[in-house]
Amino acid sequence: MTTRILRGLRGATTATANTSDAILTATAELLAALQEANAFAPEDIESAIFTSTPDLTADYPARAARNLGWTGVPLLGALEVAVPGGVPLCVRVLLHFYTTRRPATLKHIYLRGAAVLRPDRAG
Repeated sequence: MTTRILRGLRGATTATANTSDAILTATAELLAALQEANAFAPEDIESAIFTSTPDLTADYPARAARNLGWTGVPLLGALEVAVPGGVPLCVRVLLHFYTTRRPATLKHIYLRGAAVLRPDRAG
């Protein structure tokens, strides 16, 4: 039997506007891409921390996870630091999940305007 280990997985994206639909659509796209690239199920997730830039106030990014069926996952949202020149309309996530994968094989995903944060991991 292979041992599952708790690992961290990162991702980020940008919304097209400060609207509920734009925030939830971008976040759902990011979560689906992370899930597809790393082959985990919601029951593998221990917790998720979402941050959003101060210009995103129309909805909670974590609501997208609930809409995807992550009903048993502890979720936390926080405000990202307002760094001058930072990526606007940005949602970030840190997932803690159980997997048999080694850290070097995890696929962190950076979409849309957030790809500039980690060009080496843009996807």
